[in-house]
Amino acid sequence: MSADERVVSGTLVRGVDVGPETRCAHYDGDRDVVAIRAAYCDVYYPCHSCHAVVATHEHAVVPREAFDDPAVLCGVCGTTLTVAEYAACGHTCPACGHAFNPGCTRHWDRYFAPR
Repeated sequence: MSADERVVSGTLVRGVDVGPETRCAHYDGDRDVVAIRAAYCDVYYPCHSCHAVVATHEHAVVPREAFDDPAVLCGVCGTTLTVAEYAACGHTCPACGHAFNPGCTRHWDRYFAPR
């Protein structure tokens, strides 16, 4: 797998085989179009596995006190959502209407502190 960087709507996204809508080698479905800002390094990654491959440090989840800060990028339209907005959006980008992968909620604890 090749590690790379891609700029999506002005936001740098790092990962493995990152596509133009933030899909990656690990998650490449039609709805896999979000990148999440890692708390420790302040860089967006398509998934936790990409962070594990690309970053040279441990992964840290976004803490609750940062839930109102930009943290989730829609790879389709480039809108950045806060964690609170992402949690409330119902698996659909509020800006462009593209569906997000509902299965991502099973991995909440890999990206964000408990609600």
